[in-house]
Amino acid sequence: MDKEKIDEITGLFRETIRKAIEEGNIEKIIAKDAVTFFYNKSRFPGIVYRLRNLELAMLLFDSGSVICTGAGREEFVVNAKDRLIEKLKEFDINLKSEPTIKLQNIVASTMFYPKINLDMFADYDENTEYEPEQFPGLIYKIAEPKTVMLVFRSGRIVITGAKSVKFAIEASRMTKKAIVDAKALIHE
Repeated sequence: MDKEKIDEITGLFRETIRKAIEEGNIEKIIAKDAVTFFYNKSRFPGIVYRLRNLELAMLLFDSGSVICTGAGREEFVVNAKDRLIEKLKEFDINLKSEPTIKLQNIVASTMFYPKINLDMFADYDENTEYEPEQFPGLIYKIAEPKTVMLVFRSGRIVITGAKSVKFAIEASRMTKKAIVDAKALIHE
């Protein structure tokens, strides 16, 4: 999507919203599709397309790439893509081909119910980084599947970089096993 199209879309939305405010119909416009577009090039170089009922956002860049963030399930991404295509058609923007979806990074979290002694875990495994003065969590890097885990004393584990749900689950299991092997559980 080139700069002119972005300006055209944002101009149309601004005009629609301006008229809606003047007529007191802003709630109707927002509720119509439960969709919101944001564009402020001084803060972000693309359009943010937020779908509240799916609780996700799509970031549209002038290169034509779109990043979907916050989707709890893969089918939400497909639904959001279809709704975006329909919305673009309303503004006479037709795509030359069907966009492909490429899953690149899954972020997930899990809870390991005993608390974790991060100092003990850091001493046990060389693939860890732990500097509590800079960040309260321990960073644990797994080579295969390539993921980075953020491990917190509370037992919360955040999984980043997984290429599939299967890899996220596998990385979670590997992390929990490493914590147990390190005898880093805090039994209170």
